[in-house]
Amino acid sequence: MAKDIEAAPPGGEYAAKDYSDPPPAPLFDAEELTKWSLYRAVIAEFVATLLFLYITVATVIGYKHQADPNGPNAADAACSGVGILGIAWAFGGMIFVLVYCTAGVSGGHINPAVTFGLFLARKVSLVRALLYIVAQCLGAICGVGLVKGFQSAYFVRYGGGANELSDGYSKGTGLAAEIIGTFVLVYTVFSATDPKRNARDSHVPVLAPLPIGFAVFMVHLATIPITGTGINPARSFGAAVIYNEDKAWDDQWIFWVGPFIGAAIAAAYHQYVLRASAAKLGSSASFSR
Repeated sequence: MAKDIEAAPPGGEYAAKDYSDPPPAPLFDAEELTKWSLYRAVIAEFVATLLFLYITVATVIGYKHQADPNGPNAADAACSGVGILGIAWAFGGMIFVLVYCTAGVSGGHINPAVTFGLFLARKVSLVRALLYIVAQCLGAICGVGLVKGFQSAYFVRYGGGANELSDGYSKGTGLAAEIIGTFVLVYTVFSATDPKRNARDSHVPVLAPLPIGFAVFMVHLATIPITGTGINPARSFGAAVIYNEDKAWDDQWIFWVGPFIGAAIAAAYHQYVLRASAAKLGSSASFSR
């Protein structure tokens, strides 16, 4: 039986791969529906997304309340609150924490765009992908609902943490920001969880949730002024459902179409560009031996 080979540097020889790629997930596996591990993973995605939305939206509402020039902290509004930097840290930090906590159970998606990208790459089945997305959306609704329950006096006043296209930006600009931002996130997810990288860096304490959390942090710094940063359809949908104002719903399509396009591009780039040479070399080696 032929060994898989990996691309060698110019002038070098091809060496046997020291890692193995998992087999593609089946498109539909009825037996999967009978396994407790699937439902445990779905519950983990629900709870993680609920916690993610609760902490992050509460941070947004709290910051706007503290920085409100007409609020009770008006005298200190210019220097109070966590600011945009703190909001970005809240989103990135929570993703780091929750991916670390749930990676061994569900894979730590916490985002329909991530699930969609992994589905396109055949990392998860259609059944699992659909259940994850439903659980993520329900978790997001419940998480934002908790924020409204605890901060009802400020929730509507400060926009409910809903994603909306900022004044002065076109819908095309908002869509492009969501596409690029989600590409960065999903590309990071693929790179951080690549079995090839794990094998090469096995001697280094690489923690996959860390670069994923940093990717979310960096994208928020760039896109908060444009769209409030979606890059997660469940996050945008949950806030829109609870806030339930026309503007949030009018712009909602941007926060689904953009992330799904960005995730699809990231999946294609990783699978067919970055990993294509190794796959082709492995295939040719099998036929030649």
